[in-house]
Amino acid sequence: MTSLRTARRTYRNPVHDGYFADPFALRLDDRYVAYGTGASVGGRLFEVLESDDLASWTSVGGALEPLDPALGGDYWAPEVAQAEGRFWMYYSVGHGDAGHHLRVAVADEAAGPFVDLGLDLTPDERFAIDPHPFRDVDGRWYLYFARDVLDGPRVGTQLAVAPLTGMTSLGDVTTVLEPSADWQIYERDRLMYGARHDWHTLEGPSVRLHEGRYYCFYSGGSWQTAGYAVAWASAPSPLGPWTEPADGAGRLLGAVPDHVRGPGHNSVVTTFGGTDMIVYHAWDETLSARQLCIDPIRWTPDGPTTPGPTWQDQPLPA
Repeated sequence: MTSLRTARRTYRNPVHDGYFADPFALRLDDRYVAYGTGASVGGRLFEVLESDDLASWTSVGGALEPLDPALGGDYWAPEVAQAEGRFWMYYSVGHGDAGHHLRVAVADEAAGPFVDLGLDLTPDERFAIDPHPFRDVDGRWYLYFARDVLDGPRVGTQLAVAPLTGMTSLGDVTTVLEPSADWQIYERDRLMYGARHDWHTLEGPSVRLHEGRYYCFYSGGSWQTAGYAVAWASAPSPLGPWTEPADGAGRLLGAVPDHVRGPGHNSVVTTFGGTDMIVYHAWDETLSARQLCIDPIRWTPDGPTTPGPTWQDQPLPA
């Protein structure tokens, strides 16, 4: 790729014109690679973008060879871990918004092609989406994800985590966060599993270790609306216990009237200069496409903050 690292000084969201939902950015030795939910490219699922600076992106094709249609036709939220000399893609597949389970595919190159290993990682879950692989400082891997749970005062989709063993199987599942606020309502009086609920949704977990504490960034509400937003919780270990800031102080990204609609489903990547960046999607003006956006994270004694979501020219971190 042509080097842009010394050429670009600003960025403006969205940083990619195409449809690119649920973006996950991975930093390699010389570039960034992003994977997103969307249309297939060249017969492969999950478009792959490459960038030298996070601000200018080039499509390099699709990532995943399709599966048996009996497993579903809707593929969501790919994330990739680099381990054991290979690249491991975690994603969900199902029929519409039903029957999703987590799966894993592997490739020798970051852009693929990824080949599914034939494993259902969550056979005991009603519905599981949005897998996020996380490597702790001791080398252990964990997989965070969202799952449907019908117990508790706020019924809906919650966040969970399980240790990854050998990159291809999960240990015991632990709850990370349950819904806790009205802003997380996906739909009131929603018919789900044969009953009606005020259905809440937490999804899109992404975990970062900062100064000895673990931060889980997640999205809440309905991805289909402008009210979708990002918040965070923290914990002393990857398995918790997780604590939300009081009085809604954990809300990190939200809509900006007339400018930004439904920012959410983020990942976090550290630039070559050492700045943590939140990588997320937001709707276009017509609510017809979710597009790739970035903004810096600023760490304070009270937790992470960001100047985002932004929509005007911003300085690009070194």
